[in-house]
Amino acid sequence: MTPSESNKPAFSIDADMVKHVAFLVRLGIQDEEAQAFSHQFSAIIDYFHLLNEVDTGDVPPACETSNTRSVMRPDVIKPSMPREDFLKNVPHREGDYVQVPLVFGEE
Repeated sequence: MTPSESNKPAFSIDADMVKHVAFLVRLGIQDEEAQAFSHQFSAIIDYFHLLNEVDTGDVPPACETSNTRSVMRPDVIKPSMPREDFLKNVPHREGDYVQVPLVFGEE
């Protein structure tokens, strides 16, 4: 059965609705594009109506769609690298701080 064969009334998205939504999202489209999109969107909505006709009464609801488990590790406090060891690898330093070029503005 195809969406056009369904006995449900077809929900139509016309070109004016497509142009309105395009305006809301600041997307410039031509009239020909709006007409093509209106047919495509209406066909998609018709397929959703077709899916609503499937009998799912005996299908248990799915609460877990995958068997993945958490990949997060526990947060363990560990000592960090000593400051002097870190500063040995810094190209420019000012005392105990890393000196970086300015990002915004001038001095």
